[in-house]
Amino acid sequence: MATDVITPKQMVMADLKGRVDPDWCPGCGDFGVLAAVQKALIDLQIPKHEVVVVSGIGCSSNLPGFINTYGMHTLHGRSLPVATGVKLANHGLTVLVTGGDGDGFGIGCGHFVHTMRRNMDLLYIVMDNQIYGLTTGQTSPTSRKGMKTKSMPYGSIESPLNPISLALSAGATFVGRGFSGEQKHLTELIKQGIQHKGFSFLDVFSPCVTYNHDNTFPWFRQRVKKLEDDAAYDSADWSSAMEKSLLWGDEIPIGKFFERTDLPSLQEAEPVLDAGPLVHQPTRIPPEVASKFIDELM
Repeated sequence: MATDVITPKQMVMADLKGRVDPDWCPGCGDFGVLAAVQKALIDLQIPKHEVVVVSGIGCSSNLPGFINTYGMHTLHGRSLPVATGVKLANHGLTVLVTGGDGDGFGIGCGHFVHTMRRNMDLLYIVMDNQIYGLTTGQTSPTSRKGMKTKSMPYGSIESPLNPISLALSAGATFVGRGFSGEQKHLTELIKQGIQHKGFSFLDVFSPCVTYNHDNTFPWFRQRVKKLEDDAAYDSADWSSAMEKSLLWGDEIPIGKFFERTDLPSLQEAEPVLDAGPLVHQPTRIPPEVASKFIDELM
């Protein structure tokens, strides 16, 4: 007897629309990042119940609430350790981490370095607007020297942190930079980052239209140059990637700076995970003990 074959429904953008609409300022670059993340998941057809988006605190860190996947809004600067726990508990999940330059390169910088060192299989997307937007316009770790803000009204006296150079130095196995004004290019970078087995870092220029009037969309459009347009560039060459990471001025490179594929991710190196995700392994703890522990936490 013939039986009907049920084919899985193809996901479309509407399937990933969150329950609430984004509350970012009109024109904010974060809208473009959210759309690129959704489009990347659609192109890769990763089921939404197999995706977890983890964030810290800040304007951009509200993103998990605007996408229809599993998600968690954590503490300021603490998204990466939480995401590490999620991935190690169930490494069958696709784990994305989103945040801003203040959250990731300020209070969260220590976690940033050590998660790269461990080569956790995560994609970390930093929406870098060179300012603290949620707290109304203070100097951030990536604000340019001399930039006038509420916290530095006479101009910043500090040199900005270089996220790409830092990621390369700390051992990230996939390092890229995008621009929310280059939607298709950013989507492709996100797809590559998701598919990479190891720690993937994307620094995304996402202009703050309310508080940063220096690093605007027009300012970036005049300067960004895609690394992919240079046929001679080799993203497997760490030294070339580091050299490109230092460029900042009339030309600012975007694209995939570096990728290394011969280093195992942390879950691949951990023998206890050879049997599969922890959530599918027996706990070896008596049910009454587990229940008592959960009751204490709840």
